[in-house]
Amino acid sequence: MFTKIGLIGAMAEEIERIEERLDNETVTVKAGIAFKEGLFYGKSVVLCKSGVGKVNAAVCTQILLDLFGVDAIIFTGVAGALDPSLDIGDIVISTDCQQHDMDASPLGFARGTIPFAETSVFPADPALVALAAEASASLAQGHTVQGRVLSGDQFIADRDTVKLLHEQLGGACTEMEGSAVAQVCAMNGTPFVIIRSMSDKADGSAHVNFSEFAVQSADRSYRIVEHMVRAM
Repeated sequence: MFTKIGLIGAMAEEIERIEERLDNETVTVKAGIAFKEGLFYGKSVVLCKSGVGKVNAAVCTQILLDLFGVDAIIFTGVAGALDPSLDIGDIVISTDCQQHDMDASPLGFARGTIPFAETSVFPADPALVALAAEASASLAQGHTVQGRVLSGDQFIADRDTVKLLHEQLGGACTEMEGSAVAQVCAMNGTPFVIIRSMSDKADGSAHVNFSEFAVQSADRSYRIVEHMVRAM
């Protein structure tokens, strides 16, 4: 299906399980990011920790495309739930991505709309979405939904904001990188999917449960990626 896959996580906890299984590893540092090229269950991959935020994610994604020639990108990690049916540990597989903090509404643009751009919503690759859904179903690890991943350079921890993002923008979850990855992939014609496990409910309790559940949730997201790559 794909010859070389880019695997991205924002934090160490989100990629360390993959790194443990990486064979024939070589490391290239570019823009302060360590890109680890090797074999993951016999498949050619490039693994990297982008760092937190949309700029870091965008830079990382473009380097994966330009320097390493990956032909698909999977982003794995944790997120805050917006869909009220989701609980900690549940999975969101991106159908598409949008920036919730893109707001030029004083100029007459709807929130989330990139001014003068052809589109502000970036669809994930259907084949990768289906592969992720099959992987999650086979692992039978909690509830999985396919939905919109919203991104912004903000840690959401307010119930009113959660309601707004879910009802106005249709978000299933919120995080800080996915839409940047999605936009760069769309600009380059590269398939992608974002896989997020819920580490908190983005409702003000994050200071209580984020640290406790981030590692556990990242592990669930990892297991889906592992299953996907092995099935490719």
